[in-house]
Amino acid sequence: MTMRGLERGYVGPFAGIDVPWLVALRARSRRDHPFLIWEPFEGPGESLSYGAFHDRVGRLAAGLARRGLVPGDFLLLHLDNCLEIVLAWYAAATLGAVAVTTNTRSSGEELAYFAEHCGAAAAITQPAYAELVNAHCRHIKWLAVTAHDAGAPPATGRGPDRASAFAGLLAEATGSPRRPPEPMAPVGVQYTSGTTARPKGVVWTHANALWGAKVNAAHEELRPEDVHLIYLPLFHTNAQAYSVLATLWAGASAVIQPRFSASRFWSVAAKHRCSWNSTIPFCTRALMEHERPRQHSFRLWGSAVSEPPSDALFGVKTIGWWGMTETMTHGIVGEVSQPNPPLSIGRAAAEYDIRILGEDAGAVAPGETGELSIRGIPGVSLFKEYLNDPRATAESYDSEGFFRTGDRVSLLAEGFIRFADRSKDMLKVGGENVAASEIEQAILGLPDVAEVAVVAKKHKMLDEVPVAFVLPRGGIAAASPDLAERVLAHCRGKLADFKLPQEVRLVDALPRSTLEKIAKAELRKLVAES
Repeated sequence: MTMRGLERGYVGPFAGIDVPWLVALRARSRRDHPFLIWEPFEGPGESLSYGAFHDRVGRLAAGLARRGLVPGDFLLLHLDNCLEIVLAWYAAATLGAVAVTTNTRSSGEELAYFAEHCGAAAAITQPAYAELVNAHCRHIKWLAVTAHDAGAPPATGRGPDRASAFAGLLAEATGSPRRPPEPMAPVGVQYTSGTTARPKGVVWTHANALWGAKVNAAHEELRPEDVHLIYLPLFHTNAQAYSVLATLWAGASAVIQPRFSASRFWSVAAKHRCSWNSTIPFCTRALMEHERPRQHSFRLWGSAVSEPPSDALFGVKTIGWWGMTETMTHGIVGEVSQPNPPLSIGRAAAEYDIRILGEDAGAVAPGETGELSIRGIPGVSLFKEYLNDPRATAESYDSEGFFRTGDRVSLLAEGFIRFADRSKDMLKVGGENVAASEIEQAILGLPDVAEVAVVAKKHKMLDEVPVAFVLPRGGIAAASPDLAERVLAHCRGKLADFKLPQEVRLVDALPRSTLEKIAKAELRKLVAES
Protein backbone atom coordinates (compact mmCIF):
# COMPACT_ATOMS: atom_id res chain seq x y z
CA MET A 1 0.00 0.00 0.00
CA THR A 2 1.49 3.33 -1.02
CA MET A 3 0.64 6.98 -1.23
CA ARG A 4 0.34 6.93 -5.00
CA GLY A 5 -3.32 7.82 -4.72
CA LEU A 6 -5.84 7.25 -7.45
CA GLU A 7 -3.92 6.27 -10.57
CA ARG A 8 -5.59 5.48 -13.87
CA GLY A 9 -7.70 2.34 -13.61
CA TYR A 10 -7.71 2.36 -9.82
CA VAL A 11 -10.80 0.67 -8.37
CA GLY A 12 -11.07 1.34 -4.65
CA PRO A 13 -12.99 -0.66 -2.06
CA PHE A 14 -15.87 1.85 -2.23
CA ALA A 15 -16.16 2.40 -5.97
CA GLY A 16 -19.69 3.44 -6.91
CA ILE A 17 -20.93 3.84 -3.32
CA ASP A 18 -20.92 6.53 -0.64
CA VAL A 19 -22.28 7.32 2.82
CA PRO A 20 -25.95 7.64 1.69
CA TRP A 21 -25.64 4.19 0.12
CA LEU A 22 -24.73 2.71 3.51
CA VAL A 23 -27.66 4.45 5.22
CA ALA A 24 -30.06 3.19 2.54
CA LEU A 25 -28.60 -0.33 2.72
CA ARG A 26 -29.21 -0.58 6.45
CA ALA A 27 -32.74 0.85 6.04
CA ARG A 28 -33.51 -2.06 3.70
CA SER A 29 -31.73 -4.82 5.58
CA ARG A 30 -32.42 -3.76 9.21
CA ARG A 31 -35.40 -1.43 8.84
CA ASP A 32 -37.02 -2.07 12.24
CA HIS A 33 -33.84 -2.70 14.22
CA PRO A 34 -32.89 0.10 16.66
CA PHE A 35 -29.97 2.17 15.38
CA LEU A 36 -29.75 5.27 17.61
CA ILE A 37 -31.06 5.34 21.17
CA TRP A 38 -30.96 8.78 22.80
CA GLU A 39 -30.54 8.72 26.59
CA PRO A 40 -30.69 12.32 27.89
CA PHE A 41 -29.95 13.19 31.52
CA GLU A 42 -33.38 14.84 31.78
CA GLY A 43 -36.61 14.37 29.87
CA PRO A 44 -37.78 11.54 27.63
CA GLY A 45 -35.42 9.57 25.44
CA GLU A 46 -35.96 8.55 21.86
CA SER A 47 -35.13 5.55 19.68
CA LEU A 48 -34.67 5.63 15.91
CA SER A 49 -34.77 2.43 13.91
CA TYR A 50 -32.64 2.15 10.78
CA GLY A 51 -35.72 2.82 8.69
CA ALA A 52 -36.77 5.87 10.71
CA PHE A 53 -33.21 7.21 10.65
CA HIS A 54 -33.04 6.90 6.86
CA ASP A 55 -36.38 8.63 6.44
CA ARG A 56 -35.56 11.49 8.80
CA VAL A 57 -32.11 12.02 7.25
CA GLY A 58 -33.75 12.25 3.82
CA ARG A 59 -36.29 14.81 5.02
CA LEU A 60 -33.56 16.86 6.69
CA ALA A 61 -31.43 16.76 3.54
CA ALA A 62 -34.42 18.06 1.57
CA GLY A 63 -34.89 20.79 4.17
CA LEU A 64 -31.23 21.82 3.85
CA ALA A 65 -31.62 21.99 0.08
CA ARG A 66 -34.77 24.08 0.42
CA ARG A 67 -32.80 26.54 2.55
CA GLY A 68 -30.29 26.91 -0.29
CA LEU A 69 -27.53 24.50 0.70
CA VAL A 70 -25.96 22.87 -2.38
CA PRO A 71 -23.39 20.09 -2.93
CA GLY A 72 -19.95 21.29 -1.90
CA ASP A 73 -21.23 23.81 0.66
CA PHE A 74 -19.83 23.63 4.18
CA LEU A 75 -22.33 23.23 7.04
CA LEU A 76 -20.98 24.05 10.49
CA LEU A 77 -22.33 21.80 13.28
CA HIS A 78 -21.64 23.30 16.71
CA LEU A 79 -23.49 20.81 18.91
CA ASP A 80 -23.01 18.69 21.99
CA ASN A 81 -24.07 15.05 21.80
CA CYS A 82 -27.66 14.76 20.61
CA LEU A 83 -29.59 13.07 17.82
CA GLU A 84 -29.51 16.27 15.77
CA ILE A 85 -25.74 16.24 15.25
CA VAL A 86 -25.90 12.70 13.82
CA LEU A 87 -28.94 13.48 11.66
CA ALA A 88 -27.35 16.68 10.34
CA TRP A 89 -24.03 15.02 9.52
CA TYR A 90 -25.70 12.29 7.46
CA ALA A 91 -28.19 14.74 5.89
CA ALA A 92 -25.30 16.89 4.68
CA ALA A 93 -23.66 13.75 3.26
CA THR A 94 -26.91 12.84 1.49
CA LEU A 95 -27.11 16.28 -0.09
CA GLY A 96 -23.43 16.31 -1.04
CA ALA A 97 -22.56 19.10 1.42
CA VAL A 98 -19.63 18.93 3.86
CA ALA A 99 -20.32 18.76 7.61
CA VAL A 100 -17.83 20.67 9.77
CA THR A 101 -18.05 19.44 13.37
CA THR A 102 -16.54 21.88 15.88
CA ASN A 103 -15.63 21.48 19.53
CA THR A 104 -18.33 23.11 21.66
CA ARG A 105 -15.71 24.17 24.20
CA SER A 106 -14.14 26.45 21.61
CA SER A 107 -13.86 30.16 22.29
CA GLY A 108 -15.62 32.72 20.10
CA GLU A 109 -12.37 33.57 18.38
CA GLU A 110 -11.69 29.91 17.59
CA LEU A 111 -15.23 29.46 16.28
CA ALA A 112 -14.85 32.53 14.06
CA TYR A 113 -11.66 31.04 12.63
CA PHE A 114 -13.34 27.70 11.88
CA ALA A 115 -16.30 29.31 10.12
CA GLU A 116 -14.15 31.73 8.13
CA HIS A 117 -11.50 29.17 7.21
CA CYS A 118 -13.97 26.65 5.77
CA GLY A 119 -16.30 29.31 4.36
CA ALA A 120 -19.32 27.89 6.18
CA ALA A 121 -22.55 28.63 4.30
CA ALA A 122 -24.81 27.86 7.27
CA ALA A 123 -24.70 26.55 10.82
CA ILE A 124 -26.70 24.37 13.19
CA THR A 125 -26.30 24.79 16.93
CA GLN A 126 -28.22 24.61 20.20
CA PRO A 127 -29.55 27.40 22.44
CA ALA A 128 -26.55 27.37 24.77
CA TYR A 129 -24.24 28.35 21.89
CA ALA A 130 -26.62 30.26 19.62
CA GLU A 131 -25.48 33.73 20.68
CA LEU A 132 -21.83 32.68 20.31
CA VAL A 133 -22.44 31.43 16.77
CA ASN A 134 -24.46 34.57 15.97
CA ALA A 135 -21.68 36.83 17.13
CA HIS A 136 -18.72 35.07 15.55
CA CYS A 137 -19.92 33.28 12.39
CA ARG A 138 -20.64 36.50 10.56
CA HIS A 139 -20.77 35.26 6.99
CA ILE A 140 -23.18 32.33 7.27
CA LYS A 141 -26.43 32.67 5.36
CA TRP A 142 -28.61 31.16 8.07
CA LEU A 143 -28.55 29.56 11.48
CA ALA A 144 -30.80 26.76 12.75
CA VAL A 145 -31.17 26.19 16.50
CA THR A 146 -32.34 22.99 18.18
CA ALA A 147 -34.94 22.88 20.93
CA HIS A 148 -32.44 21.71 23.55
CA ASP A 149 -31.45 23.56 26.74
CA ALA A 150 -34.92 23.59 28.29
CA GLY A 151 -36.60 25.00 25.21
CA ALA A 152 -34.65 28.26 25.04
CA PRO A 153 -35.60 30.34 21.97
CA PRO A 154 -33.47 30.67 18.85
CA ALA A 155 -30.60 33.14 18.93
CA THR A 156 -31.48 36.81 18.84
CA GLY A 157 -29.86 39.63 16.96
CA ARG A 158 -30.57 38.37 13.45
CA GLY A 159 -33.71 38.26 11.37
CA PRO A 160 -35.87 35.17 10.87
CA ASP A 161 -33.92 34.32 7.72
CA ARG A 162 -30.74 33.96 9.79
CA ALA A 163 -31.99 32.16 12.93
CA SER A 164 -34.82 29.65 13.00
CA ALA A 165 -35.81 26.41 14.68
CA PHE A 166 -34.03 23.21 13.65
CA ALA A 167 -37.40 21.45 13.53
CA GLY A 168 -38.37 23.72 10.66
CA LEU A 169 -35.75 22.10 8.46
CA LEU A 170 -37.55 18.77 8.86
CA ALA A 171 -40.94 20.31 8.21
CA GLU A 172 -39.98 22.28 5.12
CA ALA A 173 -39.64 19.40 2.66
CA THR A 174 -40.35 15.75 2.02
CA GLY A 175 -38.40 13.22 0.02
CA SER A 176 -34.64 13.17 -0.29
CA PRO A 177 -32.22 14.79 -2.75
CA ARG A 178 -30.72 12.33 -5.20
CA ARG A 179 -27.26 12.52 -6.74
CA PRO A 180 -24.76 10.06 -8.23
CA PRO A 181 -22.39 8.49 -5.66
CA GLU A 182 -19.02 10.28 -5.44
CA PRO A 183 -16.79 8.28 -3.10
CA MET A 184 -13.90 10.74 -3.41
CA ALA A 185 -16.02 13.85 -2.74
CA PRO A 186 -15.49 15.50 0.66
CA VAL A 187 -18.00 14.58 3.36
CA GLY A 188 -16.63 16.04 6.61
CA VAL A 189 -14.06 18.29 8.24
CA GLN A 190 -12.70 18.18 11.77
CA TYR A 191 -10.26 20.75 13.10
CA THR A 192 -7.35 19.16 14.91
CA SER A 193 -4.52 20.75 16.87
CA GLY A 194 -1.07 20.33 15.39
CA THR A 195 2.24 21.93 16.27
CA THR A 196 1.24 25.14 14.48
CA ALA A 197 -0.61 28.05 16.08
CA ARG A 198 -3.88 27.37 14.23
CA PRO A 199 -5.74 24.04 14.06
CA LYS A 200 -5.83 22.36 10.65
CA GLY A 201 -9.03 21.22 8.97
CA VAL A 202 -8.82 17.46 8.29
CA VAL A 203 -10.88 16.61 5.20
CA TRP A 204 -12.60 13.23 4.95
CA THR A 205 -14.08 11.89 1.73
CA HIS A 206 -17.09 9.56 1.54
CA ALA A 207 -14.55 6.78 0.94
CA ASN A 208 -12.72 7.82 4.12
CA ALA A 209 -15.95 7.60 6.11
CA LEU A 210 -16.78 4.17 4.67
CA TRP A 211 -13.22 3.04 5.36
CA GLY A 212 -13.62 4.13 8.97
CA ALA A 213 -16.97 2.36 9.20
CA LYS A 214 -15.78 -0.93 7.73
CA VAL A 215 -12.35 -1.15 9.34
CA ASN A 216 -13.47 0.03 12.78
CA ALA A 217 -16.26 -2.55 12.77
CA ALA A 218 -13.73 -5.23 11.83
CA HIS A 219 -11.14 -4.18 14.43
CA GLU A 220 -13.82 -4.12 17.14
CA GLU A 221 -15.42 -7.35 15.88
CA LEU A 222 -18.80 -5.64 16.06
CA ARG A 223 -21.82 -7.87 15.53
CA PRO A 224 -25.38 -6.97 14.53
CA GLU A 225 -26.58 -7.80 18.04
CA ASP A 226 -24.07 -5.47 19.73
CA VAL A 227 -25.09 -2.29 21.56
CA HIS A 228 -22.40 0.40 21.56
CA LEU A 229 -22.43 2.92 24.43
CA ILE A 230 -21.42 6.41 23.23
CA TYR A 231 -20.67 9.36 25.51
CA LEU A 232 -17.46 10.74 24.00
CA PRO A 233 -18.13 13.88 21.90
CA LEU A 234 -19.64 13.26 18.49
CA PHE A 235 -17.64 16.14 16.99
CA HIS A 236 -14.50 13.97 17.36
CA THR A 237 -13.28 10.95 15.40
CA ASN A 238 -13.61 8.47 18.25
CA ALA A 239 -17.40 8.73 18.64
CA GLN A 240 -18.04 9.70 15.03
CA ALA A 241 -16.09 6.88 13.38
CA TYR A 242 -15.07 4.30 15.98
CA SER A 243 -18.63 4.22 17.32
CA VAL A 244 -21.42 5.58 15.06
CA LEU A 245 -19.98 4.71 11.64
CA ALA A 246 -18.80 1.31 12.87
CA THR A 247 -22.24 0.61 14.37
CA LEU A 248 -23.89 1.57 11.09
CA TRP A 249 -21.62 -0.73 9.10
CA ALA A 250 -22.33 -3.67 11.43
CA GLY A 251 -26.08 -3.03 11.61
CA ALA A 252 -25.82 -2.83 15.40
CA SER A 253 -27.30 -0.33 17.90
CA ALA A 254 -25.79 2.74 19.56
CA VAL A 255 -26.87 4.34 22.83
CA ILE A 256 -25.94 8.04 22.92
CA GLN A 257 -25.57 10.06 26.11
CA PRO A 258 -25.07 13.85 26.28
CA ARG A 259 -21.61 13.35 27.80
CA PHE A 260 -19.75 11.04 30.14
CA SER A 261 -21.34 10.60 33.56
CA ALA A 262 -19.77 8.14 35.98
CA SER A 263 -22.91 8.10 38.12
CA ARG A 264 -25.14 7.22 35.15
CA PHE A 265 -22.78 4.87 33.30
CA TRP A 266 -23.78 1.52 34.77
CA SER A 267 -27.53 2.17 34.96
CA VAL A 268 -27.73 3.15 31.28
CA ALA A 269 -25.47 0.26 30.28
CA ALA A 270 -27.71 -2.18 32.17
CA LYS A 271 -30.94 -0.69 30.79
CA HIS A 272 -29.86 -1.28 27.19
CA ARG A 273 -27.61 -4.32 27.75
CA CYS A 274 -24.65 -2.46 26.24
CA SER A 275 -21.92 -4.78 25.00
CA TRP A 276 -19.31 -2.35 23.59
CA ASN A 277 -17.76 0.78 25.10
CA SER A 278 -15.23 3.11 23.46
CA THR A 279 -13.62 5.10 26.25
CA ILE A 280 -10.57 7.05 27.40
CA PRO A 281 -8.42 6.69 30.56
CA PHE A 282 -10.07 9.71 32.20
CA CYS A 283 -13.44 7.95 32.14
CA THR A 284 -11.98 4.67 33.37
CA ARG A 285 -10.34 6.40 36.33
CA ALA A 286 -13.61 8.16 37.19
CA LEU A 287 -15.55 4.86 37.08
CA MET A 288 -13.08 3.33 39.53
CA GLU A 289 -14.36 5.78 42.14
CA HIS A 290 -17.97 4.55 41.80
CA GLU A 291 -19.76 1.39 42.79
CA ARG A 292 -19.75 -1.30 40.13
CA PRO A 293 -22.40 -3.95 39.45
CA ARG A 294 -21.60 -7.61 39.89
CA GLN A 295 -22.85 -8.40 36.39
CA HIS A 296 -23.08 -6.51 33.12
CA SER A 297 -23.37 -7.21 29.38
CA PHE A 298 -20.09 -5.69 28.17
CA ARG A 299 -17.86 -8.05 26.23
CA LEU A 300 -15.24 -5.51 25.10
CA TRP A 301 -13.99 -1.99 25.75
CA GLY A 302 -11.63 -0.03 23.54
CA SER A 303 -9.24 2.56 24.96
CA ALA A 304 -5.72 3.99 24.80
CA VAL A 305 -4.08 0.86 26.25
CA SER A 306 -4.74 -2.87 26.28
CA GLU A 307 -5.72 -4.84 29.35
CA PRO A 308 -5.05 -2.24 32.06
CA PRO A 309 -5.25 -3.37 35.73
CA SER A 310 -8.81 -1.95 35.89
CA ASP A 311 -10.02 -4.79 33.61
CA ALA A 312 -10.02 -7.10 36.63
CA LEU A 313 -12.05 -4.55 38.56
CA PHE A 314 -14.68 -4.15 35.84
CA GLY A 315 -14.70 -7.74 34.62
CA VAL A 316 -14.15 -6.86 30.96
CA LYS A 317 -11.36 -7.00 28.39
CA THR A 318 -10.01 -3.72 27.00
CA ILE A 319 -8.20 -3.61 23.66
CA GLY A 320 -5.80 -0.75 23.13
CA TRP A 321 -5.56 1.28 19.96
CA TRP A 322 -3.83 4.19 18.34
CA GLY A 323 -5.35 6.39 15.67
CA MET A 324 -5.70 9.98 14.53
CA THR A 325 -8.31 12.19 12.90
CA GLU A 326 -6.21 11.73 9.78
CA THR A 327 -6.63 7.93 9.81
CA MET A 328 -10.38 7.51 10.63
CA THR A 329 -9.51 4.22 12.32
CA HIS A 330 -6.74 2.50 14.24
CA GLY A 331 -3.31 2.19 12.65
CA ILE A 332 -2.33 0.09 15.66
CA VAL A 333 -4.89 -2.05 17.49
CA GLY A 334 -5.05 -4.70 20.19
CA GLU A 335 -6.03 -8.30 19.60
CA VAL A 336 -9.61 -9.19 20.50
CA SER A 337 -9.21 -12.96 20.72
CA GLN A 338 -5.59 -13.13 21.90
CA PRO A 339 -3.85 -11.81 25.02
CA ASN A 340 -2.16 -8.41 24.68
CA PRO A 341 0.79 -7.22 26.76
CA PRO A 342 -0.78 -5.02 29.46
CA LEU A 343 -0.65 -1.30 28.60
CA SER A 344 0.41 -1.92 25.01
CA ILE A 345 -1.59 -0.34 22.17
CA GLY A 346 -1.58 -3.49 20.07
CA ARG A 347 0.04 -4.53 16.80
CA ALA A 348 0.27 -2.74 13.47
CA ALA A 349 -3.11 -2.93 11.76
CA ALA A 350 -3.10 -5.07 8.61
CA GLU A 351 -4.68 -2.25 6.58
CA TYR A 352 -1.67 0.10 6.88
CA ASP A 353 2.10 0.26 6.58
CA ILE A 354 3.56 1.20 9.97
CA ARG A 355 7.16 2.32 10.42
CA ILE A 356 9.15 3.10 13.60
CA LEU A 357 12.50 4.80 13.09
CA GLY A 358 15.14 5.63 15.68
CA GLU A 359 17.15 8.82 15.97
CA ASP A 360 19.60 7.60 13.31
CA ALA A 361 16.65 6.97 10.93
CA GLY A 362 17.27 3.25 11.27
CA ALA A 363 14.71 0.61 12.18
CA VAL A 364 14.25 0.09 15.91
CA ALA A 365 14.75 -3.27 17.60
CA PRO A 366 12.44 -4.69 20.30
CA GLY A 367 12.86 -2.61 23.44
CA GLU A 368 13.75 0.55 21.53
CA THR A 369 11.73 3.72 20.93
CA GLY A 370 11.33 5.70 17.73
CA GLU A 371 9.18 8.01 15.63
CA LEU A 372 5.91 6.54 14.36
CA SER A 373 4.79 7.06 10.76
CA ILE A 374 1.96 5.48 8.78
CA ARG A 375 1.28 4.96 5.07
CA GLY A 376 -2.00 4.46 3.26
CA ILE A 377 -3.98 5.93 0.36
CA PRO A 378 -5.01 9.59 0.72
CA GLY A 379 -8.75 9.96 0.37
CA VAL A 380 -9.35 6.31 1.22
CA SER A 381 -7.33 4.99 4.19
CA LEU A 382 -5.79 8.37 5.05
CA PHE A 383 -7.46 11.78 5.09
CA LYS A 384 -7.73 13.57 1.75
CA GLU A 385 -5.95 16.81 2.73
CA TYR A 386 -5.75 19.68 5.15
CA LEU A 387 -8.44 22.13 4.07
CA ASN A 388 -7.06 25.09 2.10
CA ASP A 389 -3.50 24.23 3.16
CA PRO A 390 -1.63 22.31 0.44
CA ARG A 391 1.72 23.15 2.01
CA ALA A 392 0.80 21.59 5.37
CA THR A 393 -0.61 18.57 3.53
CA ALA A 394 2.59 18.05 1.56
CA GLU A 395 4.86 18.60 4.56
CA SER A 396 2.98 16.03 6.63
CA TYR A 397 4.38 13.23 4.41
CA ASP A 398 7.99 12.12 3.95
CA SER A 399 9.61 11.32 0.62
CA GLU A 400 8.37 7.71 0.74
CA GLY A 401 4.74 8.63 1.33
CA PHE A 402 4.64 7.98 5.09
CA PHE A 403 2.52 10.35 7.14
CA ARG A 404 4.49 11.84 10.03
CA THR A 405 2.39 11.35 13.16
CA GLY A 406 4.58 13.24 15.62
CA ASP A 407 4.20 10.36 18.10
CA ARG A 408 6.91 8.16 19.54
CA VAL A 409 6.31 4.49 20.30
CA SER A 410 8.30 1.57 21.66
CA LEU A 411 8.54 -1.76 19.86
CA LEU A 412 7.93 -4.77 22.09
CA ALA A 413 8.34 -8.50 21.53
CA GLU A 414 6.15 -10.27 18.97
CA GLY A 415 5.35 -7.06 17.14
CA PHE A 416 3.41 -5.40 19.93
CA ILE A 417 3.79 -1.66 20.38
CA ARG A 418 3.58 0.65 23.38
CA PHE A 419 2.95 4.37 23.25
CA ALA A 420 5.94 6.38 24.49
CA ASP A 421 5.24 10.11 24.18
CA ARG A 422 3.83 12.78 21.92
CA SER A 423 5.57 15.32 19.82
CA LYS A 424 7.31 17.61 22.30
CA ASP A 425 4.94 20.53 21.76
CA MET A 426 1.68 18.60 21.99
CA LEU A 427 -0.33 18.02 25.15
CA LYS A 428 -3.11 15.54 25.82
CA VAL A 429 -5.65 17.19 28.14
CA GLY A 430 -8.50 14.89 29.13
CA GLY A 431 -8.45 13.20 25.71
CA GLU A 432 -8.10 16.49 23.78
CA ASN A 433 -5.02 17.29 21.71
CA VAL A 434 -3.66 20.74 22.54
CA ALA A 435 -0.85 22.53 20.72
CA ALA A 436 1.46 24.40 23.08
CA SER A 437 2.12 26.88 20.28
CA GLU A 438 -1.58 27.79 20.10
CA ILE A 439 -1.59 28.77 23.78
CA GLU A 440 1.72 30.61 23.37
CA GLN A 441 0.38 32.56 20.41
CA ALA A 442 -2.63 33.66 22.45
CA ILE A 443 -0.51 34.82 25.42
CA LEU A 444 1.88 36.74 23.15
CA GLY A 445 -1.11 38.90 22.22
CA LEU A 446 -0.60 40.75 25.52
CA PRO A 447 1.74 43.72 24.92
CA ASP A 448 3.55 43.34 28.25
CA VAL A 449 4.57 39.73 27.53
CA ALA A 450 7.99 39.42 25.89
CA GLU A 451 8.16 35.65 25.57
CA VAL A 452 6.28 32.57 26.69
CA ALA A 453 6.76 28.81 26.76
CA VAL A 454 4.01 26.28 27.51
CA VAL A 455 4.72 22.73 28.69
CA ALA A 456 2.67 19.88 30.10
CA LYS A 457 2.21 19.02 33.75
CA LYS A 458 1.03 15.57 34.77
CA HIS A 459 -2.51 15.47 36.16
CA LYS A 460 -4.22 12.62 37.99
CA MET A 461 -7.50 12.76 36.04
CA LEU A 462 -6.73 14.71 32.84
CA ASP A 463 -3.33 13.12 32.04
CA GLU A 464 -1.79 16.54 31.35
CA VAL A 465 -2.58 20.24 31.85
CA PRO A 466 -0.79 23.30 30.42
CA VAL A 467 1.66 25.38 32.45
CA ALA A 468 2.80 28.72 31.01
CA PHE A 469 6.21 30.24 31.75
CA VAL A 470 5.89 33.95 30.98
CA LEU A 471 8.78 36.39 30.55
CA PRO A 472 7.40 39.93 31.14
CA ARG A 473 8.76 42.85 29.17
CA GLY A 474 11.43 44.40 31.36
CA GLY A 475 11.48 41.39 33.68
CA ILE A 476 9.46 40.53 36.75
CA ALA A 477 10.44 43.74 38.52
CA ALA A 478 8.73 45.80 35.80
CA ALA A 479 5.65 43.60 35.57
CA SER A 480 2.29 44.63 36.98
CA PRO A 481 1.23 42.64 40.08
CA ASP A 482 -1.79 41.22 38.27
CA LEU A 483 0.00 40.06 35.11
CA ALA A 484 -0.57 36.35 35.78
CA GLU A 485 -4.29 36.96 36.32
CA ARG A 486 -4.48 39.05 33.15
CA VAL A 487 -2.76 36.31 31.17
CA LEU A 488 -5.46 33.87 32.27
CA ALA A 489 -8.26 36.33 31.55
CA HIS A 490 -6.82 37.02 28.11
CA CYS A 491 -6.65 33.28 27.37
CA ARG A 492 -10.28 32.77 28.42
CA GLY A 493 -11.39 35.06 25.64
CA LYS A 494 -9.33 33.31 22.98
CA LEU A 495 -9.09 29.61 23.85
CA ALA A 496 -11.33 26.68 24.70
CA ASP A 497 -11.46 26.01 28.43
CA PHE A 498 -9.40 22.82 28.22
CA LYS A 499 -6.55 24.81 26.65
CA LEU A 500 -6.32 27.32 29.51
CA PRO A 501 -3.05 27.22 31.49
CA GLN A 502 -3.51 25.74 34.94
CA GLU A 503 -0.52 27.73 36.14
CA VAL A 504 1.15 30.93 34.98
CA ARG A 505 4.72 31.30 36.23
CA LEU A 506 6.46 34.65 35.75
CA VAL A 507 10.19 34.30 35.11
CA ASP A 508 13.13 36.65 34.53
CA ALA A 509 14.72 34.29 32.01
CA LEU A 510 13.91 31.17 30.00
CA PRO A 511 16.46 28.34 29.67
CA ARG A 512 18.10 28.16 26.26
CA SER A 513 19.52 25.34 24.15
CA THR A 514 21.27 25.23 20.79
CA LEU A 515 20.60 28.22 18.53
CA GLU A 516 19.01 30.05 21.48
CA LYS A 517 15.84 27.94 21.34
CA ILE A 518 13.89 27.68 24.57
CA ALA A 519 14.94 24.48 26.36
CA LYS A 520 11.50 23.09 27.10
CA ALA A 521 13.01 19.90 28.49
CA GLU A 522 14.35 21.94 31.41
CA LEU A 523 10.96 23.55 31.95
CA ARG A 524 9.30 20.13 31.97
CA LYS A 525 11.82 19.04 34.59
CA LEU A 526 10.98 22.07 36.73
CA VAL A 527 7.28 21.28 36.49
CA ALA A 528 7.84 17.63 37.36
CA GLU A 529 9.98 18.50 40.37
CA SER A 530 7.34 20.86 41.71
